[in-house]
Amino acid sequence: MTTSTDHDEPAREQQGPPAGRPLALITGVGRTAGIGAGIARRLAASGWNIAFTYWAPYDDRMSWGREPGASEVIRQALVEQGASTIAIEADLADPDTAARIFDEVEQRMGGVTALVMCHCESVDSGLLDTTVESFDRHFAVNARATWLLIREFGRRFAAERGTGRIISLTSDHTVGNLPYGASKGALDRITLAAAHELAHLGVTANAINPGPVDTGWMTEEVREHCIRNSPLGRLGTPRDTAHLVDFLCSREGEWINGQLLTSNGGLA
Repeated sequence: MTTSTDHDEPAREQQGPPAGRPLALITGVGRTAGIGAGIARRLAASGWNIAFTYWAPYDDRMSWGREPGASEVIRQALVEQGASTIAIEADLADPDTAARIFDEVEQRMGGVTALVMCHCESVDSGLLDTTVESFDRHFAVNARATWLLIREFGRRFAAERGTGRIISLTSDHTVGNLPYGASKGALDRITLAAAHELAHLGVTANAINPGPVDTGWMTEEVREHCIRNSPLGRLGTPRDTAHLVDFLCSREGEWINGQLLTSNGGLA
């Protein structure tokens, strides 16, 4: 894991978080068009400080490629919302990474109140053509890293009872996408277990299935299919997911707990 070390960081970040702003740790914030970035911007506007992680080598393997300077663009947008923020490049396939992330975030920004997990490994393959290496990497990133991040959060959580939040993004797509869908199913179970096993901390835990959101990965055929099957006649956006996360992280969202929430506009 490596960490951004910008020498021209605003004074706000160097001085620590403004009084009264809780801290959210958001994983998988690698591209400006991504769901993670949308959630980070929404929470920053709602009064949260933001620590976020990204892993550029993953984007290098994807069709969309790396977005140069994305972490700095996102960081500056959060600062403009009044948030104190840090960006951490982190390989979540490494089982030691979760603890290192929390160590750095606590050292630089303080304790985490909300853990929002948007990271993923997602490479299309089916029952017959998935490799063992790909299967293992999907479970390492999507399932094991989720467990390890939640475990660190539970071990370290020290905020006011009732304020803690755990939210993960999931998917129910498995056909032709076996390792992704199967590992996301495991992520669901891990997340929902936290609602009960961390009850003594007053922490809520929910998983969100946002459905297909076009963040640059869709082909025109996929776009047309999703729009055609949506009652609202449009695709989901990062903003749609961000509004739900924002509510779940609020005081008003406390009663929603231990749920797998589908937020896809009614897609058939």
